[in-house]
Amino acid sequence: MGEAVSPAMWVVWGGFALAFIFGAVANKTNFCTMGAISDVVNMGHWGRMRMWLLTIAVAIIGSNLLYYFGLIDLSKSIYLRPTLPWLSLLLGGTLFGVGMTIAAGCTNKNLLRLGAGSLRSLVVLVFLAISAYMTLKGLFGQWRSSYLDPVAIDLSTLGLGTQSLTSALAKLTGLPEKTALLGSVAVFGLGLLVFVFRDKRFRGNASQVLGAVVLGLLVVAAWYLTGHIGFGENPETLETVYFATASHTLESLSFVAPTAYSLELLMLWTDKSLHLSFGVATVLGVVLGSFAYAIATRQFRLEGFASMEDLRTQLFGAVLMGFGGVTAMGCTIGQGLSGVSTLALGSIIALAGIVAGAVATMKWQQR
Repeated sequence: MGEAVSPAMWVVWGGFALAFIFGAVANKTNFCTMGAISDVVNMGHWGRMRMWLLTIAVAIIGSNLLYYFGLIDLSKSIYLRPTLPWLSLLLGGTLFGVGMTIAAGCTNKNLLRLGAGSLRSLVVLVFLAISAYMTLKGLFGQWRSSYLDPVAIDLSTLGLGTQSLTSALAKLTGLPEKTALLGSVAVFGLGLLVFVFRDKRFRGNASQVLGAVVLGLLVVAAWYLTGHIGFGENPETLETVYFATASHTLESLSFVAPTAYSLELLMLWTDKSLHLSFGVATVLGVVLGSFAYAIATRQFRLEGFASMEDLRTQLFGAVLMGFGGVTAMGCTIGQGLSGVSTLALGSIIALAGIVAGAVATMKWQQR
């Protein structure tokens, strides 16, 4: 009999499969956070925004139900640590929002475009990856760790074990943690559902509704994959660990830092200390999922930059996204979906920064 598949391989290949579906569905439905914000700001159209909000609602409800029933422990995720680096989150989110608007798409959108044949997005992603890597371990990282991250609030001094809104609600009301969890999910998750489905036109758009539900469930499935299937005893150290994640804890979909780690793996392929991780597998999965859909629908087209000015603008946006995405601990997917699904205060701050940066840049472009 062959050897059993290791938890690490389940996490890597499972992450690839989930991201493949994510890429195909996001391409088909034109899922794009920047596009959703742009539709509202420039045209007053809320269709894609409601789709994005429905995805968030599904992710919140599903992820926290897994947490409630003890299938995963969201309190171990990077988003719920008791230290709240609010300046990094706000500034990083704002710069990411500015960058994605200048570059005409966030990290996820550029991965989707790359799968559909955009050589422009390939160049943008390379510069984004370099900037992100510099923010993780290089020059930008020195600035981040020296001047931004130290500006933080230690929530444990306020009696909070995590930065979850659930913990804050339990502290303020005296409710049991699980009761507060259900209350938070009801307020935020169901509240978003009510807002989203109030619009008759959106209710009739089956493609957007079904697409949003699938994308939200993929975020939930990723938490389960890394936090349950990928959680176990390491046979070498006999310690209980989370397998194949760069953060060494449970993760869901996020694309800025994994894009940097993907470039690192390609450049240092013979370095035996580096391994294929969940994040890197998801980056590859989104590109190939988008590619498969583009080929199947005959929408695959090679495209490049429109002009030298377009090149300069796109690269500047890519650098801002790399720095901002790492500083804010996530992008429109990493914070806007995965982070927010944990009901983390920091994720809400980062997401507010992303939206504010995007809106301000769009207004500036209009003028």
